[in-house]
Parts: sequence; C-alpha cells; structure tokens
Amino acid sequence: MKNKKIINGIIFYRHLNGDGLVAETATVAKTVYVGLKAMVCDNAIVTGNVRVSGDAKISGDAKISGNVIVTGDAKISGNAKISGDAKILGSEVSGNAKISGNSVVYVGAKISGDLVLK
Repeated sequence: MKNKKIINGIIFYRHLNGDGLVAETATVAKTVYVGLKAMVCDNAIVTGNVRVSGDAKISGDAKISGNVIVTGDAKISGNAKISGDAKILGSEVSGNAKISGNSVVYVGAKISGDLVLK
C-alpha cells in the first residue's frame, strides 16, 4: 500500500490493486480489488478474489471472502459475513447477517440482524 491519507483521524492507504482506500486497521489481501472510490474501514477483513468497486464501503468487523462482488453504493458493516460467489449490488448488509453461495442482494435492499442467505 502507498499514499497515506488521514480521514477523521484514521490513517488510510491506497490499495495496490485498484487504488481504493484501506484503513490501517483493516486487513485486505493483495488479491482483492478495491476500486478508486471504494473504502475498507475499521477491523474489516477482505480476502480471496473479492471485488469492491463503485462507492462501496466495508466497515466494522465485517468479513468478506471468496469471489464476492460488492459494488455501487453498497454498505457492509457490523459482523456481517459474506462469502462464496455472492453479489452485493448497491445494498446494505449489517448486523450478524451471513450471505453465501450464489446469493444476490439487489439495489436498495437492507439486510440486517441474524438473517442467513445461502
């Protein structure tokens, strides 16, 4: 990572794969694509071949892995876990929600609580 930037007292770096912002407290694998306007914050962990693009933001203690696509103005937060080939398209996922397999969450949807989608 390179190009340090401070936002609200938090240090962010540009991710080498896509140039998006990653907080120094977050963990993002080199194989993950973080697009220019996307952000990974807090203690989020993103691994595998995940693509985070558009104005998407991953925060809290969220864990994203596999071949997941998070795009548009999607917001992933809390203890959400997303894996497999799931697609989060401009929607919100929070709480303890678990999304896996080939699930697709479309624009405008809000998933929260302990919901499980497979």
